[in-house]
Amino acid sequence: MENIKMNRSAVQIVQSWDPFKLGQGEYDTEAADVVAALQAIDDPSELGKVIQRVYECSFEQWLPLEDCVAIAYQLLAVKFEAKCQL
Repeated sequence: MENIKMNRSAVQIVQSWDPFKLGQGEYDTEAADVVAALQAIDDPSELGKVIQRVYECSFEQWLPLEDCVAIAYQLLAVKFEAKCQL
């Protein structure tokens, strides 16, 4: 999986998550921020904290870290799959 496909898959995961029940397509900015962080982070806890901060800054609502780490695991799975195919 090349980097572009990985980014698209990651964006799709983030947008389908919908933690605030706003509907798909309402998280474009957050998806871009999370996918940018995904490029540099390989630890699910660290990525989960970044996800939590991104969403809390955008929506001024708290998200449980456990939920953010669960999404981080999904994103890292896509990232590692892409690395294995290179």
